[in-house]
Amino acid sequence: MKSISHGCISLLLLFGFAVCSNPQLTAAEQPATIPKVAALKVAAIVTVYKHNSHADMFLTRLLEGYNLDGTGGYPKLKLVSLYTDQVPKDDMGREMSKKHGFPIYQTVTEALTLGTGKLAVDGVLLIAEHGDYPKSESGSTMYPKRRLFAELFKVFESSGRVVPVFSDKHLSDNWTDADWIYNKTRKLKIPFMAGSSLPIMWRNPQIDLKRGSQISEITGVSYGALDSYGYHGLEMIQSLAERRAGGETGIKWVRTYSGDDVWRAGSEGVYDTELLNTVLAGLKFRKIPEGKTIKQLVREPVLFSIQYRDGLKANLFTLNGAVAEWNVAWKTAGGTVKQTHFAHQEGRPYAHFTHLLKGVEQMMHTGQPTWPVERTLLTSGVLDAALLSKHQGGKRILTPLMDIKYQSNWNWAQPPPMAQSID
Repeated sequence: MKSISHGCISLLLLFGFAVCSNPQLTAAEQPATIPKVAALKVAAIVTVYKHNSHADMFLTRLLEGYNLDGTGGYPKLKLVSLYTDQVPKDDMGREMSKKHGFPIYQTVTEALTLGTGKLAVDGVLLIAEHGDYPKSESGSTMYPKRRLFAELFKVFESSGRVVPVFSDKHLSDNWTDADWIYNKTRKLKIPFMAGSSLPIMWRNPQIDLKRGSQISEITGVSYGALDSYGYHGLEMIQSLAERRAGGETGIKWVRTYSGDDVWRAGSEGVYDTELLNTVLAGLKFRKIPEGKTIKQLVREPVLFSIQYRDGLKANLFTLNGAVAEWNVAWKTAGGTVKQTHFAHQEGRPYAHFTHLLKGVEQMMHTGQPTWPVERTLLTSGVLDAALLSKHQGGKRILTPLMDIKYQSNWNWAQPPPMAQSID
């Protein structure tokens, strides 16, 4: 695959000044607002729209402000149509439609064309997260992303034009569909971005992996369900790994360890135990109690072990029972260790979604990805391989098709303080 360069996007021509993130500036020094521009007409294609769902996190911000309560300012995106794949008993889409006056359509095509038969919006939010969908054999929720994208592609092709698209979280639950979606967007030259809020979250300490660093190993800890939260942990790691010397080179293989095999893997050199100890020592919300060990606290540990093509090792531990946050550490080729905590707001308005949406808003207005979609493609593939490995009893899964090479010039900057919880 050809190397792909992603620069920090300047909005000088569109807005009159550059608003790309500068790692040398503090959060207070970063441009605070986007100047007055016309709001773009956006169609939302979602699985469900209910309270605290991901659709709520995006769409209610468009309708009722960044803080979900009429405060905090509004995105320069206007929701003009909605398609919901499912309508649960606690659906809020119909209520919000009546309140704010946007139509709900019965098909993806109608939502994108506003019933005209031709593409009639400026951008698309595709949010396939939550809803009543089956699990794959490997334990991943099979959201209908390929089906929804296929309908979107048909509208673009029949209309003879494309608009920017953002897809929430991973591209698909399986590599085949994720790769198909990615390649189709490239073929049609669709401005395309995806992913979650993990990379842009608050960090403590406020550090990033210095671009061009020579690193040998990255270790992270996660919690929750292996598919939904495992994705977050892997994306956390990838947002750091892509900054290493030479940029991203792709994945050679993935293997998952479970139960006592996780601890044995440490003694066998699969991961650096001291690096894991550094990550655990950096926990902010739930410290390991004095006199207790991680082995005693975690009944069913899981380890995703990743071998990159250039020799970098990455390990993501899911440690339910002891860990309820995301932490990561990395070791340079010279042996220096750095560690940081990725923080999110555990409660409405879930302010990390505000900063994710601002990145999406920038992409919609410029037609240029704020961060590389290749990060999401690679992370989607690693998650699929990791869950498949677990399903197959810890078999090493070779990933010859994940020869994904890209350069990322995206820079993290500490977001402003969290909005006060309204729960």
